[in-house]
Amino acid sequence: MLDTGTVRLHVQRLGPRDGQQPTGTVVLVHGLLTDSLASYYFTVAPALAAAGLDVVMYDLRGHGRSERPSEGYTVDHHVDDLEALLDRLQVGGPVHLVGNSFGGTVAFGFAARHPERAASLTLIESEPATAAWAVKLGGILERVVTELAYNESDALAWISAHRGHNTARLAKGAARLARETALGRDIPASRVLTADQIASVRCPVLGVYGGDSDLADLAPWLEAALPDCRTVVLPGHEHSVLVEAAPAVGEHLLALVRAAGAAGAGVR
Repeated sequence: MLDTGTVRLHVQRLGPRDGQQPTGTVVLVHGLLTDSLASYYFTVAPALAAAGLDVVMYDLRGHGRSERPSEGYTVDHHVDDLEALLDRLQVGGPVHLVGNSFGGTVAFGFAARHPERAASLTLIESEPATAAWAVKLGGILERVVTELAYNESDALAWISAHRGHNTARLAKGAARLARETALGRDIPASRVLTADQIASVRCPVLGVYGGDSDLADLAPWLEAALPDCRTVVLPGHEHSVLVEAAPAVGEHLLALVRAAGAAGAGVR
């Protein structure tokens, strides 16, 4: 557990075996509500560590084993947490940021605030915080709060019958988070980025999307909005592409990290 000064965060760290010196640091940021650092721990994190990287993953405030304050869930609050976490861990150099879903929005916000601290950025089924994003998240969270927080028993019964008991267990935790915190209000009210702020992210950016996901339509816009960006669309997958296609996601992610690391070494 790591105390940032405002919230206690659950952190896990993996590194190279046999005492090897890491070739870089990768920070993995997960998504909202039912997600936690476990979605990385059981997918791409071990392969990244085996490739010689220092891997940092943590539960967002309110999620997993991290502390659950009643307020403070805007994107900027989460960026503040990430900044404080890296400072407490004394990770001073540029890091490779990876964000899944809402985690990518947080990672992008960090890269926009601290471009000098971002060696690369990978967005998995994710996008920057824009006005359109805020409207979309507001609608999603309103449904979650209504269906989970206020009609919990019916919602959990349906989820259990159609998605399984484990998903229902995760949804029960999400219902508590939605009911007991300001998350549902705070996230849609987050400060959004301007086109210039988005374009200011100049590190190499990779976007990974499921071919059957609505977010796949963002790929051309993201490439046009950023100075150094490529996108990959994996056919046959939806929003859960990180879990469903972990080897492919990990391969693309590691290729970006290696290329960005080589370019950084060349500059130095």
